[in-house]
Parts: sequence; structure tokens; C-alpha cells
Amino acid sequence: MISVSDLRSGMTFEKDGKLIKVLESSHHKPGKGNTVMRLKLRDVRTGSTTDTTMRPDEKVKKAHIDSKSVQFLYIQDDMAIFMDLETYEQYEIPVSIIEEELNYLLDNMEVTIQFYVDEVVGVSLPTTVVLEVSETQPSIKGATVSGSGKPATMETGLVVNVPDFIEVGEKLEVNTQDGSYVKRAK
Repeated sequence: MISVSDLRSGMTFEKDGKLIKVLESSHHKPGKGNTVMRLKLRDVRTGSTTDTTMRPDEKVKKAHIDSKSVQFLYIQDDMAIFMDLETYEQYEIPVSIIEEELNYLLDNMEVTIQFYVDEVVGVSLPTTVVLEVSETQPSIKGATVSGSGKPATMETGLVVNVPDFIEVGEKLEVNTQDGSYVKRAK
């Protein structure tokens, strides 16, 4: 058992038979009344998110999540196919569970999948990934990094706000946490 005040972003716990992942957590002390924890939670199995408050002294059962390195192969129908690089065993994950992560996944990319007992519950991405710009407005001569930027569609379909000097075909490093431009890739 773990206290609700100890829950942090990325942790997973069980409550009422549901497997729940913490997306955001913060302490809140209203002017009157007791301290509460504001939590943004996602049901791992259904993908639904909720905002809730809980007492800091409440207890929840921490879920033990195992991880395994795999390679993303392809998407077939509504399933994403991954392969264990050691045993060559393949795992199918419903696309609905990893919709956000698909914006950063390229064929043959190595990622980590998470298991709860024998059930695949998610995919962990590296902090940044390198994606190629497939569509954007023409670059502006003399543009600098400090400009307001322009939208660019990456090869996976993700739209990222990039500096004005970026052109189609360039490879960029993109943050997987918030989908922001980091820098040009070498």
C-alpha cells in the first residue's frame, strides 16, 4: 500500500479493480479545510482520463509494472505489433491504448513496453525522438530561432511548432513529453 501523497507522475496503482496511471499530481491547500491531492488519472485499460481529488492520507495499492525492450514493427488493422529482440516473440497492443505514443513511433524503433502480470498496459518512449519534416511552409530568409515559429507536419503525422528557418526534409529532435521542437538532428 502507498499513501496518495506519495503518488507521482508516471506511477500506476490499483483501485476498485481498475489499473490507474497518474498523469499529474499536486498538493492543494485551500483557504479553509484540509489539504487535498489533485490528480489527473488515466485508466490504463480503457484509456479514459479523469481529474479528481483525494485525501493525502488515503492508501492505494501500488501496481507492480514490469518492462521489456521491444522493437516497433508495424500497425495492422487496429493493433500495433511489437517484437521482443531477444526471443522474437511478438506482442499486439490495441492502437486505442497507445494513440499518443503513435505520434512518435517509427518502424523498427526500439521502445519499452510495460506489463501488469501478463497484460500489456503501455509503451514507454525515449525522452526525445528524431523525426523528419514532411510538410511545412517555405523557410523565411534571415529567420532566427527567436521568431514565433510555424507549424510543421512530421513523418508520423504529428504537428510541431518549429522555427521559421526549418524546411521540408530536415530531421528534427522532438520532445515526446509535450511534442515540442528541441533542435535540428545531426
